[in-house]
Amino acid sequence: MKQAADYITEEKRKMLLTELADLKGPQRKEILKSLEYAKSLGDLAENAEYHQIREDQGNLEARIAKVEQILKSSQVVSGGGGEVIEVGSNVVVQKEGNKEKISYIIVGSEEANMAEGKISNRSPFGEALFGKKKGQNVSFKTPGGVVNYKIINVS
Repeated sequence: MKQAADYITEEKRKMLLTELADLKGPQRKEILKSLEYAKSLGDLAENAEYHQIREDQGNLEARIAKVEQILKSSQVVSGGGGEVIEVGSNVVVQKEGNKEKISYIIVGSEEANMAEGKISNRSPFGEALFGKKKGQNVSFKTPGGVVNYKIINVS
């Protein structure tokens, strides 16, 4: 598995497909309906509602293009489970000088969410962990200096 590639989980792929169907279906229809109504209000040059809806339409189309690009360029991965840390691996680490053990899941950049314990494979921490095994130590730079962790478990 290449570290630099774009990855998404099957769960994220399904979420993106659902979002894309909603964007292309109901949301696009709603924008078009609103656009027709705004056009009926008269002079388009001074019609703020028309201009706002056109901006909303541009944002909608940009999001559709973004989701389609993610789906097209990303490789779908299943959960880790091996001894080597890769996308989908659940990793338990312990910060040097700290007794607390923290669990993270290595995910693609589209799914990263620190609040949920999901670290991007492209983040400094994710890059330091990628390819390592249980028992190894990793270091990476942060704005506050170099941070050291010990890998307690990989699943």
